[in-house]
Amino acid sequence: MSTKKYQLRTHHHCIFSLSYHLVLVTKYRRKCFTKGILERLNEISANICDKWSVDLVEFGGKADHIHLIIETYPSIDLSKFVNNLKTVSSRLTRKEFAEHLGKFYWKPELWTRAYCILSVGGTPLEKIQQYIQNQGTPEK
Repeated sequence: MSTKKYQLRTHHHCIFSLSYHLVLVTKYRRKCFTKGILERLNEISANICDKWSVDLVEFGGKADHIHLIIETYPSIDLSKFVNNLKTVSSRLTRKEFAEHLGKFYWKPELWTRAYCILSVGGTPLEKIQQYIQNQGTPEK
């Protein structure tokens, strides 16, 4: 995908920069993804992000997991977004690659129930802590 530089965005009455690193892992950590499946998961993820007004900054994966870097608006409910992404990508991938994925799963599943989402972005936490600590307090 694209390589965006850190920038502030505006939306209604707020200024923000909300970037996240999302990791989805296959059920039982099965190494079932091929290059073609990962390419399709990239397309599916991009389409879902577009529908949610989420920017997909980066996509990558291995045989048993995928990584996404996304940028969102403050109004996005991340847990609902991730649930929708997992549900739709699982359904479409299992349908389109049924023969291949049938070797790994006998139930209609693809992802583990868990996921990892981490905030990422511009300034390291330590720098922000120093900035806040050095603000001082009013004299009166």
